Amino acid sequence: MQPTACNGSEDYSTIFYLLGIPSLPQSLFLSIFFVFLLLYLLILVGNTLILVAVVAEPSLHKPMYFFLINLSALDIIFTTITVPKMLSLLLLGDHFLSFPACFLQMYLFQSFTCSEAFILVVMAYDRYVAICRPLHYPVHMTPQTNAALAASAWLAALLLPIPPVVQTSHMAFGSVAHVYHCFCDHLAVVQASCSDTTPQTLMGFCIAMVVSFLPLLLVLLSYALILASVLRIRSQEGRSKAFSTCSSHLLVVGTYYSSIALAYVSYRADLPLDFHVMGNVVYAILTPVLNPLIYTLRNKDVKAAITKMACPQGPKNAGKP
Repeated sequence: MQPTACNGSEDYSTIFYLLGIPSLPQSLFLSIFFVFLLLYLLILVGNTLILVAVVAEPSLHKPMYFFLINLSALDIIFTTITVPKMLSLLLLGDHFLSFPACFLQMYLFQSFTCSEAFILVVMAYDRYVAICRPLHYPVHMTPQTNAALAASAWLAALLLPIPPVVQTSHMAFGSVAHVYHCFCDHLAVVQASCSDTTPQTLMGFCIAMVVSFLPLLLVLLSYALILASVLRIRSQEGRSKAFSTCSSHLLVVGTYYSSIALAYVSYRADLPLDFHVMGNVVYAILTPVLNPLIYTLRNKDVKAAITKMACPQGPKNAGKP
């Protein structure tokens, strides 16, 4: 691209053109639209059910479920940032985003990606205290402490993406910048610039390490301590009970980091462009759609609360002859 076709850092007249999944035949747009729409509705309904169940059921007013409703709220917001635009692109051919809209989407997507990683760390810490220091649990995990931990996770996630987003906004773009993606992902926008992309790519990689691998190490450390504590429990029943309290969280962590690994490999490996796009799309949808399924299928307390909401007369009738 010629330098004269590029706008300076103070010119926000650039329009971003989202190419979506480049080699996807147009005949499949409607089918993919309905798949994404179904997944989005599942995310909204599943996470809303968890939110309402935890708030409405007094027996779930515990730290573990307080962090769970933070995760559910996060998943709803996280997908709402990207999926409606993808649906509009597939159904209406709405490929364009203004400069402010694109960078707002990029910032929010990165922020809530960080939030999820930090909330998973806080949930791992909660399980560590519950299993390794049960007598101190009521002292350590007070409502004030829980609120402070959740607020710290959200605030840190809102602050961390600011430097790369601001620096990317000062890059030079053409009047119409073609973004090879379904939404304004950071690396896809950087690659649409006609500036040198090396510094931004490096910064994006460094921040990804901080918000992905550091939280993963903290989660692994928590579970290493939990495992050491559980192995000291003599009864098989006690071990099973301790592990069962962690199983849902472990599955969510596994899903989250598997989708991150898929997105990372799709960017770094020498794969066709469609794999790059789909890797990030899977990452943006997979964890939010599986989280409510995992917690409703594997957590008997959440399942019971949702069942009680759906059939409020069930428990009363069950006690009658």
